[in-house]
Amino acid sequence: MRIGELAERTGVSVRSLRYYETKGLLASERTSGGQREYAEAAVDRVRRIQQMFAAGLRSDTIGELLPCIHDVDGTPNARATPFLVEKLTEERARIDQAMRDLRRTGDVLDGIIQAAGGEASEQ
Repeated sequence: MRIGELAERTGVSVRSLRYYETKGLLASERTSGGQREYAEAAVDRVRRIQQMFAAGLRSDTIGELLPCIHDVDGTPNARATPFLVEKLTEERARIDQAMRDLRRTGDVLDGIIQAAGGEASEQ
């Protein structure tokens, strides 16, 4: 598929897809006319990349992680290394802390909403 179709199917901009390629996160073949062609598996790869960015991972960390997981379901494959496990353990601790911080912020907002006479959201 061409880059525009991949962008449409994943909801990711063409610019972002090009960025992913420059960072080595996504690969394409080139047609004789120089246009990018992506395999069907690129859809799952882009979705996985988006999930990792949403979790706060940086592109260099994502680049190290992608070869160690299956794109379709995110399960690990045999390429995980002790170094990567250590790095991912640190990332997991950072994400856990961010989630705790978000919960505290949500609690503060709920308190303000209740004090103002509104309804606080269900958790």
